[in-house]
Amino acid sequence: MTKVEKARAVVDILNEEYPNRQPLLNYTTPFELLIAVILSAQTTDAGVNKITPELFRRFPGPDDLASADQSEVEEIVRPTGFFRMKAANIIKTAAALPDRSGNTLPDNMKELTALPGVGRKTANVILYHIFDKPAIIVDTHFKRVSKRLGFTRYTEPEKIEKQLVRALPKDIQSDLSMTLNLHGRKYCHARKPDCCDCPLAPLCPSWSC
Repeated sequence: MTKVEKARAVVDILNEEYPNRQPLLNYTTPFELLIAVILSAQTTDAGVNKITPELFRRFPGPDDLASADQSEVEEIVRPTGFFRMKAANIIKTAAALPDRSGNTLPDNMKELTALPGVGRKTANVILYHIFDKPAIIVDTHFKRVSKRLGFTRYTEPEKIEKQLVRALPKDIQSDLSMTLNLHGRKYCHARKPDCCDCPLAPLCPSWSC
């Protein structure tokens, strides 16, 4: 079985296992998703979802956040960790957006990653969920599961992303990103993967039960 054939088989199995492949972050506008993903670094999506309602109540759009007092923003985002850096980044990003309506974001990797606090993972989330473009989104779950499945030997997120973008057809990249993320949360845990119940067991060289 080639890597592409294996990836298609994995996607077929996991699309049935996880029919809902929407972001786990709550948002109503592209701007809100961008800010939420920036805040999700080094913390959980659930933790971000707890603080964004208040953040977007006080600062509903880019203009509001761009002119915010940083100390006020810091107090809101404090529970997500690295709160001073995150507060500074989201204020600067709001100010840097070319469209301050909040409904339109840059639609390419170069412009997105030029925004403060926006790395390739965040940019790929936006490219997929807002612009429906193919994307390999390498977070901690995707990194772990893709390595266990034998799709990559790299540990650096950018190397994993670029390798799989080259190796896999565009039509399965986004589904693979989302389903491996969900699979890492449900079965393929970092310390004690639930191999005995894993639907990918026949395809996984790391399987052990």
